[in-house]
Amino acid sequence: MSSKFPIISVTGSSGAGTSTVKHTFEQIFRREGIQAAFIEGDAYHLYDRASMKKAMAEEEARGNRHLSHFGPDANLLKELEETFRSYGATGTGKTRHYVHDAGEAEKFGVPAGTFTEWQDLPEGSDILFYEGLHGAVTLKEQGINIAKHADLKIGVVPVINLEWIQKMHRDNKMRGYTPEDVTKTILRRMPDYVHYITPQFSETDINFQRVPTVDTSNPFVARWIPTPDESLVVIRFKDPRGIDFAYLKTMIQDSFMSRANSIVIPGGKLDLAMQLILTPMIHRLVDLKRRSS
Repeated sequence: MSSKFPIISVTGSSGAGTSTVKHTFEQIFRREGIQAAFIEGDAYHLYDRASMKKAMAEEEARGNRHLSHFGPDANLLKELEETFRSYGATGTGKTRHYVHDAGEAEKFGVPAGTFTEWQDLPEGSDILFYEGLHGAVTLKEQGINIAKHADLKIGVVPVINLEWIQKMHRDNKMRGYTPEDVTKTILRRMPDYVHYITPQFSETDINFQRVPTVDTSNPFVARWIPTPDESLVVIRFKDPRGIDFAYLKTMIQDSFMSRANSIVIPGGKLDLAMQLILTPMIHRLVDLKRRSS
């Protein structure tokens, strides 16, 4: 953690909805005149698309059917921690971009499924923003503790059937995968999901968990993603001290407290809730940075 060069990490698995949360942060940064540097979790994958397929085939031949981007063996977690450490100490670091599709390939000038070259983060940023799979990872046996470097850790954690529905629809419509392909990916990733993704949500400062109010019993045949108005969102604070729940309940219609550290809101009010909760937290980080400069 660093008062001079603060870091925000948003963590969630594939299909969780971290991109939506990133968009809200971008709105806050733009409105409040905060200059953020951005890094993506995909940039710290160990393999490009072709190499990952080869590595999975080799591991399966050895009897391991669970190599996945959720686990440490397919990621550069030490390099990610070094980026966090470097930024927290000096406001600098290196990152790159993973190119997902043809549109991004045209933008970055490298083939889809590959990485751009490593490059320095832009100078003069107020804050570092991370969005990806491993923003709060702690692996004692490997000497990795990414969580300790982030000043504000956000978890995006829809209930698992909803997460799978969102992933099925996104990967089918945006990336051209069949439902069968996506199902195989979910099954392959399950051990790493249990061991490396879910433990991070005990490290995060705030978790946003969307809960559908419609039947999602079989996510593999769901024809539609439940809409925000067909959902509730549970917002859990690791440390509720200083959170003005009375103010939040006044500002967010139909919200209520479910526990001493949790408030439940209508799904359609998520953006408003994030604006109300996160804006003052971001201001505190930036104000502390400016006072320590």
